[in-house]
Amino acid sequence: MVRGSPLFLVLLGVGFFFGTYNLLTTIIHNKSLGKLAADGSDRTLEQNSIDPVIQMPRKVRIAENPKLPFHVALTATDAPYSKWQCRIMYYWYKKVKDLPGSEMGGFTRVLHSGKPDNLMDEIPTFVVDPLPAGLDRGYIVLNRPWAFVQWLEKATIEEEYILMAEPDHIFVNPLPNLANGGYPAAFPFFYIKPAENENNIRKFYPEEKGPVTNIDPIGNSPVIIKKTLLEKIAPTWMNVSLRMKDDPETDKTFGWVLEMYAYAVASALHGVQHILRKDFMLQPPWDLDVGQKFIIHYTYGCDYSLKGELTYGKIGEWRFDKRSYLRGPPPRNLSLPPKGVPESVVTLVKMVNEATANIPEWDTE
Repeated sequence: MVRGSPLFLVLLGVGFFFGTYNLLTTIIHNKSLGKLAADGSDRTLEQNSIDPVIQMPRKVRIAENPKLPFHVALTATDAPYSKWQCRIMYYWYKKVKDLPGSEMGGFTRVLHSGKPDNLMDEIPTFVVDPLPAGLDRGYIVLNRPWAFVQWLEKATIEEEYILMAEPDHIFVNPLPNLANGGYPAAFPFFYIKPAENENNIRKFYPEEKGPVTNIDPIGNSPVIIKKTLLEKIAPTWMNVSLRMKDDPETDKTFGWVLEMYAYAVASALHGVQHILRKDFMLQPPWDLDVGQKFIIHYTYGCDYSLKGELTYGKIGEWRFDKRSYLRGPPPRNLSLPPKGVPESVVTLVKMVNEATANIPEWDTE
């Protein structure tokens, strides 16, 4: 026993060292996580505790209010191309509105034609004036911010939140209120790049307002936002849109997404930061799976060979492109995509077919 005691003491000391080391590192690690979760400074934390974009603890959203309904609003024209998309969109709004998980409230088509059309009895509609003749210079979406300004000033909107949507949106899953108080929720677009367009951005967002990175990579749709915030942003959005259109360099650079940049800049001018939700929307044919996403945005043409191979940029042997129906609605019972085409495209066509099969007098505009 006497001869064995030095070895025993060495083993006891080593064991004590490792035990103490593991205990201390566990304590330090847990304290570190607690601090990071509180101030939101680490983007590597698990998504179920911290929002992946603005680092807001999700428990804050849950604690505020279990039910925060939002009003669905989309701006539209009275052109046939806009009408058939609105009819499909409204059909799916009604289908998912009252499903579990949905926080959808009322619905308004904000019609900026200045006069009623033949869908007034089918879709809840609020008529507003277009911009003065020639002011949009053929860029029809320049009417969107002006339409929202008028609607917000004149309409009675019961909900505290508003979803700004578009006619080519289809609700594929029940949509909850993704916003959080003063933080609206928005979808991040890969092609909205404020930092790469600083020379143009600085004309409308001066340096004293802060870095260009304050501007979110978004458009105005889809966005869920507090009504009071939108009432502040909308006039600025309208003015920035018109100023951008008046600047030849900015107009040429931003092109068809100019009004989207204008909303992003206007929001930043008011110090509003958005929660960026990639699950807000999917865009066939690039997004392949529907999963738990909420909106299908069918802005891109879907062209495939009969073997199910994508032929984007080239008219496919099978195709679905909303621009094929500029003068009137697509026919009922569109052919389904060939085998091998992604789920997102198949789902899109099936949902269009269901809507057109159930909307009365579909082929009349």
